[in-house]
Amino acid sequence: DCSLAAEQLKNNPRHKAYLEGVSLRQLEKLYSLLKGHLGGESLAESLEKFRKEETIDPEEDMNKLDDKELAKRKSIMDELFEKNRKKKDDPGFIYDIEVEFPQDEQLESCGWDVESGDEI
Repeated sequence: DCSLAAEQLKNNPRHKAYLEGVSLRQLEKLYSLLKGHLGGESLAESLEKFRKEETIDPEEDMNKLDDKELAKRKSIMDELFEKNRKKKDDPGFIYDIEVEFPQDEQLESCGWDVESGDEI
């Protein structure tokens, strides 16, 4: 398991000083690429395989995932959120942004938000 191996390497006291600035995600990627190389894959194939594993499919039903895979998807989403989040100290930060959405398009109705006399 690449994530377990990366975590063990990062927490090893002999390597800790050298790997402080290296993220766990980078070490997992390195292990994944090495595993692919040992398995006979080219670098391009290994990179594509890693990219697919690290990308969130919006159509995927995460209710069907086991706990390990779900935790991995959540970790990817958290990392993406932190990367894109604007902080108070960032240049161009605006506290209160107001956006006008166009109203010329037909609004879609949803069945879940319509009250029914039968359910009350």
